[in-house]
Amino acid sequence: MRPMCLWVNTIFFVALPNRWKPTPNKPVDPPSNDPPTAALASWSLWKNKQAPAAARLVVPHDSGIADPLRAIDLNTALQYGTAQGYPPLYAFIRQFTRENLHPFVPYKGGPEIILTCGSTDGFSKTIEALSEKWAEGHDPIEEKPGMLVERYCYMNAIQTTTPRGMTIAPVEIDDEGMCAKGPGGLEDVLENWDNTKGRRPHLLYTVTIGQNPTSGTLSVARRTEIYAICVKYDVIIVEDDPYWYLQFPSNAPAGAVTPEPVKSSGFEFLDSLIPSYLSVDYQGRVVRLDTFSKTAAPGCRLGWITTQPALAERLLRITESSTQQPSGFVQAMIAELISGPQSSTDPGRGGAANGSGWKVDGWVRWLEGLRGNYERRMTVMCDTLDANKYIVKAGRRRSLTDVADVEEWAVIERTKIYDFVRPLGGMFIWVRFNFTSHPLRKQVPAARLSQALWIFWTHKPYLVLVSPGTMFAPTPEIRDGDSFNCFRLCFAAINEDEIASISKRFAEGAQDFWKIRSKSKIDKLLEDDASESVEGTEGLAMMGGMC
Repeated sequence: MRPMCLWVNTIFFVALPNRWKPTPNKPVDPPSNDPPTAALASWSLWKNKQAPAAARLVVPHDSGIADPLRAIDLNTALQYGTAQGYPPLYAFIRQFTRENLHPFVPYKGGPEIILTCGSTDGFSKTIEALSEKWAEGHDPIEEKPGMLVERYCYMNAIQTTTPRGMTIAPVEIDDEGMCAKGPGGLEDVLENWDNTKGRRPHLLYTVTIGQNPTSGTLSVARRTEIYAICVKYDVIIVEDDPYWYLQFPSNAPAGAVTPEPVKSSGFEFLDSLIPSYLSVDYQGRVVRLDTFSKTAAPGCRLGWITTQPALAERLLRITESSTQQPSGFVQAMIAELISGPQSSTDPGRGGAANGSGWKVDGWVRWLEGLRGNYERRMTVMCDTLDANKYIVKAGRRRSLTDVADVEEWAVIERTKIYDFVRPLGGMFIWVRFNFTSHPLRKQVPAARLSQALWIFWTHKPYLVLVSPGTMFAPTPEIRDGDSFNCFRLCFAAINEDEIASISKRFAEGAQDFWKIRSKSKIDKLLEDDASESVEGTEGLAMMGGMC
């Protein structure tokens, strides 16, 4: 009988990690002399780095490998497994995390990891481990738990914690991310906590690189400030960083330098990244969430938690009684992609053209290639938005006719209709509109103008769908007070060759909306929305993204 194998006929999973086009932004492509450390020499990439990608992965029925930390096959992957994760993948990620991603964590013994079914699953288990459920009318208010979040945040976190009865405590943000000091900053919120809302929050949820949705990127100095405040008020930091590898040096301020790492990762690319909160976590109060969703495929539903061993053990117990290990199929595919066959008789095939795996240096090169690809997309979208954020109106003034021929003079008026900050990382651009400059501002409230604009974009010839800021407001006060001025755009959700044209459609839609002088047209747009009679989705560009 022919042995059963798992054949993965998808170019994505077997793409050569250095297949990306060179990027004009510097520095983004890996230097030619960036080898792994001596300790990782055995994980080296295939010899011919320019070879074409393999056409498929093969996870064999039986690899013939006796060591469970190395055997990648269906015999082991499709059985009940340990809650830590599939042993060969767990071993790779643990080593990669401790030696390369976070080579310096300032507590004895370093961190532990546990595999998850993606970051959302990891966050849910973290909340389960670190908070009690609270019910109004049943539990006293002084026991009501709370969680600190950015003023605008990833709403899955809110939707996970709200049913548990947690108070959501927004913290003010700036272009960098969460503020440590000042009005509404972390210290201000904690020091002046209103006990009628419940206990002072003991959890902080944050996305520090390419913050979702505002794209802020937190510096090492700001992290150090925030960590010190968390020590003072005994707050656990839940660091969700799916975009950590997507840091864009082309947008870094002039003269900005990432501090030298205390201990090198062995790769110049990883050393160049702003380090995790783990790098300052001398008390073991950081829980970091990582995922393959943004580096392999969202449908993998595979990630991992990095944290201090005592907490990792508690998370392991929760996993044992809930999801258990992630999908064996997915874990085996990712393990085969990276590690490849483990002996000359192993019938598996990894991501390299010769059937070997990518290994550590191939995986790092893939991550750097992703960064370069998204940086190009970001630059194109930002350049297009930047070129169209003003309404330009030309006219003549009679007062000028006394000094020159009227045909020779014109008055140019420029009105800024929106603005944004070029992101230092992530997948998003946070665009803030100035509805006080709209011709109908005195007749139509800004929130209503914002809703009409959102609908206007979905009509021909613009056909773009963006994410309104109201989606990311963690409290009703923020939703009603300011969020309608903002929209989130996602350059990762659009094909690279379409970014310029779709971004232009977005900008032209905004420009044309500012030319509307009739209140009845605004009313008609909103009536169409209420009756669900907007145009079909054919040709509609999804600029909002799904993440």
